[in-house]
Parts: sequence; structure tokens; C-alpha cells
Amino acid sequence: MGYKQIDQNMTFAEASLLKSMKHNRSLKRLEKINSVINWSQVEEILLSNYTIGTSREGADAYPPLILLKGLLLQKWYRIDSDPELENQINDRISFKKFIGLSFDQHSPDHSTFSRFRGRLSREAMNLINSDVLQQFSRKGLTINEGVAVDARLVQSASHPISNEEIQKQREKRETPGGKLDKSGNLLKFSRDLDSDWIIKNEKPHYGLKEHAAVDTNHGLVLSTDLTPASVSDTIYLPHCIAASCHTEDPIGKVYADKGYYGEPNRDFLHMNGIADGIMRRDTKSTKLTDYEKERNKGISKKRYIVEQYFGLSHLYSRAFRARFTRIVKNALDGLFRQMAFNLFRGGRILGTV
Repeated sequence: MGYKQIDQNMTFAEASLLKSMKHNRSLKRLEKINSVINWSQVEEILLSNYTIGTSREGADAYPPLILLKGLLLQKWYRIDSDPELENQINDRISFKKFIGLSFDQHSPDHSTFSRFRGRLSREAMNLINSDVLQQFSRKGLTINEGVAVDARLVQSASHPISNEEIQKQREKRETPGGKLDKSGNLLKFSRDLDSDWIIKNEKPHYGLKEHAAVDTNHGLVLSTDLTPASVSDTIYLPHCIAASCHTEDPIGKVYADKGYYGEPNRDFLHMNGIADGIMRRDTKSTKLTDYEKERNKGISKKRYIVEQYFGLSHLYSRAFRARFTRIVKNALDGLFRQMAFNLFRGGRILGTV
């Protein structure tokens, strides 16, 4: 099976709409985003890390870059489902132009987007996000001089159940019968068994936790990952920093709130030659000095940038709630959100959006 040949020549319909398209704000915005990066480099990564079906029968596959761009549109325009994404692409001039379809070509089927999402690995999306950041760096943006790290809670896509019931269902799923529905077919839909419980600000929360690192100069998301909600923020700082190294430039300083305070993280930063921007907190034996209180205030002015990312993605991408019932799929969804966020922000910084 090969890829569909996409006709890039202008159709009669496009020629007749040229005048009106000059006033299409959505089209202008997407054209500017299209110019932010070299898409051929992204496509090269996709072709090296994405496998199409092996059957010789049936229609040719859509080029993966078209499908990737479609899922970016889903993030930017808050499109809730793949069927609605298909409808919007068929309906909107700007969407077809952005993904590279001519007006007389229909959108990929919604199931095609779903299969693409299922086949694309986290490793591939990490490589793509890293390439986007490297391209921004070559355009003159310093992306890791300062890095702010934080975590936020994410609601589960399933209704809460007790930890005891979670464990029972996990054990059942490991059995052959636990992977089948009542008719004996493989389960298509199942509840979330990756989430768990945590008490935050004296309130119980059932779900996941997103750990993120954000560049303090420009607000670009350098890394994002998901864990069960009960995983401690503190132990994830080294992982966030390691995942934030996209260029040969060393990370200058790491900023984090009091939840990351402790000897292990201080030692990690010291051993790697990274300046310590972790806020201090009172301990049983000592109270904060006036200097440490002022230091904390200065750090707050830097680390707010990661909270800004959480707030914007909460507002515009509904990132406060998991979209899927499996942590692997939700983590991949977070990487799509990271790419969409960085493309939009990078374009604005570079003066093209």
C-alpha cells in the first residue's frame, strides 16, 4: 500500500475564491503558522516512525503529515471528536488549505484520524516536538536558558472508584477473560485503571497528574508527561529536566515551587551544573529567613510561566480532564497539545502570527 497523490494545483473553485480568501482571517492565521517551521523535516520524522497498513487491497493511505496537521487543527479549534474534525475539514476552506487538500478533495475519514493517532508512537511525537523546538532555536530563540517545572492534576475520563476496586479490575484485566466483552470479542472500550486517588488541598482527586517543563524566556513547552495522580511531583523534576534538553545549549537555571524542595533535587541540579531556582520552605528545625522569603518572591515571578501554560491549556484545550481512558493515549494527546501550543506561540514570538 502506498500514499495517496495529493493534487497541489489550483482548481477553478480556488481561483474563483481568491479574492474572498484574502479576507479570511482563519486562513491567514493558518498560513502564517504554516510558515513558522520547515514541514518537510517533520514529514521526514513521520515517514521514518509511522507504518501504514501492509494490505495490498484497498485505497492508498493519506500522507501522515496531512493527518498530523488535522489533529493540530483539532487542538487549535477545540474540536471535540474525530467525526466533527472530518466535517469541519470538508466545510472550511482554511482547513483544507492548511493540511494541503484541494477544494475538490474530501477529508480523510474520521476513522483514519483515529487509526493514525493509535499508530503514532510517543517516541515519534517526542522527536517531532524536539525538532520544532530546534527549528525555533536556529531562528534565534533561546529555549532552555531557564526552565520552570510544575505539575497539575487531571480528572480521569472515567467515574471514580475505590483503590480496592481499581486493583480488582486491574487483576481481572490481566486474565484472558478480562480482555473480552460479554460477547467474547476484544474490548473496544474500557474504564480507566491508570488513574488513582490523591488528597490535594484537603480535597480528594481521582485521576492523573501532568508534569511539565516550560521555557521561562518565551513560554514554550519543553516537555510534558502523565503519571497516576499519586506520583510525587518531587521525584519527577530530573525527568522533566532531562526531557527538556533539545539543543546543545546547557540549561542555565531551573525554577520550581516548594513541592520540589529537598536534597535529592538540589544535588541533581548541582551535579549537572544547573543553577538552583527551587523555592525554599520552612522545616521542623528552621524557619525561612528574610533573604529566603525575598528569594522565593523572585522565583515566583519566573515560574509563573508554567502556570500560565496550565491555565491556557485548561481554558482552550480542556486539558483539565483526560480525553481517553488509557494513560498512554492521554500522554500522546498531551504531546499533540504541546506541539499545537508551541507552533502558535513560536509564530507569535517570531512575528509571523
